[in-house]
Amino acid sequence: MKIYTKTGDKGQTGLYSGKRLSKAHPRVEAYGTVDELNACVGLLRDHVTDEAVREQLLAQQHHLFALGAAMADDRPGQAYQLPQNAATDLETAMDTMNEELPKMTHFILPGGSLAVSHTHICRTVCRRAERRTVELAGEVELDESIIVFLNRLSDYFFVLGRHLARIEGVEEVKWIS
Repeated sequence: MKIYTKTGDKGQTGLYSGKRLSKAHPRVEAYGTVDELNACVGLLRDHVTDEAVREQLLAQQHHLFALGAAMADDRPGQAYQLPQNAATDLETAMDTMNEELPKMTHFILPGGSLAVSHTHICRTVCRRAERRTVELAGEVELDESIIVFLNRLSDYFFVLGRHLARIEGVEEVKWIS
């Protein structure tokens, strides 16, 4: 199978239904940003040594792939969906990590280690994916659980950054105004 099809050479791409859209269409922008986030999560996973966190990140990559597929599918009754517990599982993971974290007294700047920095890249790309998805939801019907999941996932990356700093013994970089 050839990877290049040349069908996108004029700035269009196809959805699962066969419909062609501009590569600048909000739908393509939204699922493309989710794909970018998935690549960032893979890079983060490559910099994390804690096996439990690596497993959590791999699970999120699977969710993101399913989410991107759902967003690229404009057919009624789409086959790709997030598990019902995707957002609540993130809440549970955050609650567990928060139990070990010191109380926040300042805003925290990205940085401290490669893994911590990559969590903040994931967080900001996730926020952009959320914005693009909200924009798309203004034009087409989307399952609201997608936006909830992206919102929760960006929170997860923030808490994960703090968690990784703690287990790596890295001091959090506090913002001082």
